[in-house]
Amino acid sequence: MAGFMEIVGKTNIDFMGKRRYAFAFSGLLIALGVLAVIQIGRGAANLGIDFAGGTAVQLKFEQPVRIDAAREALSRHGLEDAELQEFAQDNKLLIRVKKQTAIQEKVADRIVQVFAQEFPRVPFVVDSTTEIGPTIGKKLQRDALTAITFAMLGIIFYIAIRFEFRFGVAAAIATLHDVLAVLGVFYLLDKEVSLLIVTALLTLAGYSLTDTVVVFDRIRENLRFRHKDSLEAVINGGINQVLSRTLVVSLTVVLVLVALFFFGGEVIHDFSFALLMGVFIGTYSSIFVASPLLVLWPKGGGRSMKQ
Repeated sequence: MAGFMEIVGKTNIDFMGKRRYAFAFSGLLIALGVLAVIQIGRGAANLGIDFAGGTAVQLKFEQPVRIDAAREALSRHGLEDAELQEFAQDNKLLIRVKKQTAIQEKVADRIVQVFAQEFPRVPFVVDSTTEIGPTIGKKLQRDALTAITFAMLGIIFYIAIRFEFRFGVAAAIATLHDVLAVLGVFYLLDKEVSLLIVTALLTLAGYSLTDTVVVFDRIRENLRFRHKDSLEAVINGGINQVLSRTLVVSLTVVLVLVALFFFGGEVIHDFSFALLMGVFIGTYSSIFVASPLLVLWPKGGGRSMKQ
């Protein structure tokens, strides 16, 4: 086990010496994330029906219906952008159609007509129909933003108690960096932003925080005993000491997410992709964003870093 944890062996990498390059790269990620937030607020991004509004219809069939056949049937009738989610155990199918792809007649009625016409030998009933208007979508956007804001405040509060205030601010900035970076990548790739992706972002915030706490804990321990070393040297030492652990944990999570990405089905495809991107970015930010921010903290503010 010890050999496995020492996957990269003992290292002596000057991470702090590369912080300017890291900050430049992170600046681009943050700028892209801010642009994504602005575009989402304007409704100009690829928003799911949770935010953009639309129709969701759940059908229960007496016999199984192949999801690819259902998707082809909807596409032939002008609903090629419909999102389908299969519940194979109960022979149920959830169809979501965004407001902007809606045709003139009522979308729920059109979906029922399509399945009645395309699958005449497979009886079904309408389990539920949900219409999400633009007002509800705007409220969900505000609620999602509120959730992320409270998560950031909670991180500052927790780390301030666990360590000290400057650590809390650095961890919160790094976590916000991760959330914005993933959101920016989604916008750049024109992937759909939905409540499921917001869930992934909040999950990412928790993962990133945990990774950062491990690094910070080692840095704090080193600050107690290495009084003669520079702050950069102490931080470099702490990161190098936990580098193997950080990479092993990240690799383990990546293996699980890769399996979900390729074999988990279309429903959680974007969710697993968001988490996969988040693990890479979160690991990077713990080393190249959160820790270097401690060096930038004004000298003499708060308690001494050497405590």
